[in-house]
Amino acid sequence: MITIKSISKKGMRIGLCLCASVFSVLVASAQGKQPRSAPAYPLITHNPNFSIWSTSDLLTDKATEHWTGVAHGLTSYLEVDGKMYRFMGMDAPRYQSIMPQAAGAGKTTVRYSEQAPTNGWQALTFKAAGWKEGQLPISDNKSVSGTFWESDNIWVRREFSLDKVGQEGPLYLKLHHDDNIAVYLNGQLVFEKEGWNNRFEYFDISAKAKGLLRAGNNVLAIQLKNTAGGRYLDVDLVKKLPSHKEGIAIAQQTGLEVRATQTEYHFDCAGVALKLTFTSPLFLDNLDLLARPVSYVGYEVVSKDGKQHRVTLHQEVSSDIAVYMADQQEVEGWAYQDKGLSILKAGTVEQPTLQKGADDMRIDWGYFYVAAPAGKDVKQYLSGSSAAKNGSPYRGKSLALHTEMALGAVGATPVNRFLTIGYDEVIAIQYFNQDLRPWWNKNGDRLFESQLHAAVADYPKLMEQCAAFDKDLWQQAYAAGGEEYAHLGVLAYRQSIAAHTLVESPEKDVLWLSKENNSGGFINTVDVTYPSSPLYLIYNPVLMQGMLNGIFHFSETGKYPHPWAAHDLGTYPKANGQTYGEPMPVEESGNMLILTAAIAQAQGNADYAAKHWEVLTKWTDYLVQEGLDPKTQLCTDDFAGHLARNANLSLKAIMGIASYARLAEMLDKQEVATRYRKIAEEMVPQWMKMADGGDHYALTFDDKKTWSQKYNLIWDKVLDFGLFPKEVAAKEIAYYLPRMNRFGLPLDSRKNYTKNDWILWTAVLTDDQATFKKFIDPVYRHALETPSRVPLNDFYDSTNGIRENFKARSVVGGFYMKVLADKWGR
Repeated sequence: MITIKSISKKGMRIGLCLCASVFSVLVASAQGKQPRSAPAYPLITHNPNFSIWSTSDLLTDKATEHWTGVAHGLTSYLEVDGKMYRFMGMDAPRYQSIMPQAAGAGKTTVRYSEQAPTNGWQALTFKAAGWKEGQLPISDNKSVSGTFWESDNIWVRREFSLDKVGQEGPLYLKLHHDDNIAVYLNGQLVFEKEGWNNRFEYFDISAKAKGLLRAGNNVLAIQLKNTAGGRYLDVDLVKKLPSHKEGIAIAQQTGLEVRATQTEYHFDCAGVALKLTFTSPLFLDNLDLLARPVSYVGYEVVSKDGKQHRVTLHQEVSSDIAVYMADQQEVEGWAYQDKGLSILKAGTVEQPTLQKGADDMRIDWGYFYVAAPAGKDVKQYLSGSSAAKNGSPYRGKSLALHTEMALGAVGATPVNRFLTIGYDEVIAIQYFNQDLRPWWNKNGDRLFESQLHAAVADYPKLMEQCAAFDKDLWQQAYAAGGEEYAHLGVLAYRQSIAAHTLVESPEKDVLWLSKENNSGGFINTVDVTYPSSPLYLIYNPVLMQGMLNGIFHFSETGKYPHPWAAHDLGTYPKANGQTYGEPMPVEESGNMLILTAAIAQAQGNADYAAKHWEVLTKWTDYLVQEGLDPKTQLCTDDFAGHLARNANLSLKAIMGIASYARLAEMLDKQEVATRYRKIAEEMVPQWMKMADGGDHYALTFDDKKTWSQKYNLIWDKVLDFGLFPKEVAAKEIAYYLPRMNRFGLPLDSRKNYTKNDWILWTAVLTDDQATFKKFIDPVYRHALETPSRVPLNDFYDSTNGIRENFKARSVVGGFYMKVLADKWGR
């Protein structure tokens, strides 16, 4: 057993035990406090649509969430000798409108004006003569059914009548708005806020609204100002409904282990112990298994007091997993059996396939499934708004899919059960205007039940394979960088994979398409592929090709006519062409060349490059002309704005040209290889002179007082180009070390924010383990201490650990750069 030194946090000593492949976290005190091992814990992780997390150290403290932060509820209870214990999740609060024609229950009519009204427009007695009539929601998105709005300001009146005014419970404003808003109830200001939100939030306005509601006519008046970007308004007044599960005991969580493919919890429930294991068997070298969108929830119960106990498992899964906005979309569900499987199924009634594309998006087409081997001890049913009749499905909002498993008398011998939870997207991606099915059904000849049956049959074998893989991955990462580094690798593994979707192109190419989570929602972004690459170069370079194939296709078909590589292929889930606002010419061209050379290194041949030689040559020639001293443009760190003469971007151009020379050499194009190698070599002393700031190299060639992480230099080492003298990296590392903050090295001299993927690349430029560790420790500390409880955030303030933006992104695959360097003997 390997023991990490304790870390002091908030006055509590946290003991972290690592058993070879497992990062085991044990309870910190008799009171059941749980030390942290991650900012968020992966539960079900397959692709951007099917990705469920726990953002609390105790699994019972919050509802489980989609990576976007919306509740995707998995709620579990263990019944022991007739007493119920909740051991997973928490029921999301339920609300009921107090207003007739409430939003989400039919179209709600409002009066509105885009011209500034006269004084007193908020009052109940105001006559809205000349105001237009419309319906909620109000938006500038023409695909949203409601009222179209494109001006800077709008004034809205929602009049309603109440038969009586109830006094029980607080009053909430249910509000989705973009941007600045002021809300009045019967003429009195009850809420105001600058800024916007991206989904319904519930604000308690009881204090300000006290005594304002009356029997008879009332009015809710809203002033909304657009300051930038989109426009949106939907609003309601609601009260919170009581929970029918209040008073249920909470199981004591006694342990938590995070592994590459599994997350395991331990609980005490009266006289029994429960082990709960989430497994997503994501093996990158098995595309069919990787693309099977089915996860396992395993339960193991054993008596811990020497007595026998009657035990029943109760698992609830919310149909919100299949909707974009739970308040607005009706779902239908079925319970049935199929060849020995008991199955629950749910999806939206509307099925608006591929109609929504955005960053903060959840799928609202296709169907999700909960399945278990059928038997007398298994009972499945649905509950919700309306019961099924005469074989028709259940219908309603936020249906609950229930599975009960009677374990009988549980003694000293553990009793095991499992569920499979899967999602059939039906259509996964649109690729240059052609709809593509998920990989598992690329030929359109399978039913989803086939995937459930396969998952159930494979369960024993896959549990063994996951255990072996998790142990191997841990040992490999530990050997490369130590305990903290291995832990970061474990946290990154499922997250990076789950930000992708696997499909086959019409040309029969593999497409491994990322979604740029929480940073624009773009699909197949090249400068997201670039930092993600080490993980896929290690485990399956065919997937690395799948990250480049669409970009090559875009240029080679003439759909992208520029002499540089595209930034992206669209906005997820539609890959119909770049939707990012401007190009990143040096950035993306350099990325594509470097990654193509890395694929050749991983596969031991340049066959893939040969297929794309013409466009690779075009991009290289662009870099020869423009790359050494780049003009004003964006790089991958586009949040920092435009830069001219960016030294790190220039490094990328040099690495890109050297990559092309390496590929030419591997293809026996000796004259080409020699010529471009010489170009790259001649750029090196020019770069060193232009960037030289004495004890460091500058952020920009024209300001030697600036500095930046030169993470692009890593390929000179990992691909063994041997272009730059070793003192270049040594000088940079020495300059970085005294500038390290609590949670990592800043990205550059402009601000304190940083990118942890780049820190881990920069760390690989070091020559000894002790110095490497100085870069790793703050990133590890960030995972354990950041206040931002989201799936690993890669862009944050290096002084306080608070995320600037981004979460759940694939770029954490870049954490594996040290493993890759070691694998290639660098």
